[in-house]
Amino acid sequence: MNKLQKLLKSLQLIIKNPSLLNLILEHDANFMPQVINKYNYTNGLNKIDFNEFLQHENTLDNFSFLEGGSIVTDYLLLTAITKKLNQPNCFEIGTWRGESALSMSKYAKEVTTLNLSKDELKNLGFSQEYINLQGILCKNATNINQLWGNTFNFDFTPHIGKYDLVFVDGDHKYNSVVNDTKIASKLIKGNKSIIVWHDYGFGTETVRWEVLLGILDGLPKEMHKNLYSVNNTLCAIYYPYEVKNQQLNFPQSPNQLYTVKISENKK
Repeated sequence: MNKLQKLLKSLQLIIKNPSLLNLILEHDANFMPQVINKYNYTNGLNKIDFNEFLQHENTLDNFSFLEGGSIVTDYLLLTAITKKLNQPNCFEIGTWRGESALSMSKYAKEVTTLNLSKDELKNLGFSQEYINLQGILCKNATNINQLWGNTFNFDFTPHIGKYDLVFVDGDHKYNSVVNDTKIASKLIKGNKSIIVWHDYGFGTETVRWEVLLGILDGLPKEMHKNLYSVNNTLCAIYYPYEVKNQQLNFPQSPNQLYTVKISENKK
């Protein structure tokens, strides 16, 4: 099939199913020129070396290796940051099974999580089995407080300016990232507070441009100078500390290798 035939076939499919046009309009590549033209991030954010955080903590206690969660280095990043911040108050947007909340709770004073309510998840078409797993790993943690609601209409008034660390891992569509980023910037309480966004990258070396544009458009411009990604993770970070950073292009050479020891966490 040549290019013209492919084009005609594509048009036929779109005419039969117009919703397919959304896949083209919402394709991540469409957000890349907007990031470059508006903010001049041609290769994404500068990266902080993962070892910056590994020096604070190198052990992850709870990891299920199941689908839909983060990767080991993402959770370890959260654990290390909470240790660095010394008994911080943390807020999380988007909970899933609760591994990220548990990662923060190890050294946090308190972790507050917000996830969609069961009724809203049901209305979105999720199965009861999926709904029942929301925050399931948080149930026995004494310093995790679970809240239910949608960030677009939830009343955050009691939470404004109260948190040392905010982890943003809700819906990754542009409008949601902008909304959640604006909220996160209001939840932090001081000039040493940190914000972490999950799924800044599709992988540890590649940029998810829709998420990056949402972060940049949602975060106050004066905070952009402290915005980075963390190498070896899927995360972006607002990090108001003096830190070495650099631009790393894809693909990277494996100059740093790590040792991983896996054992079952006995209950």
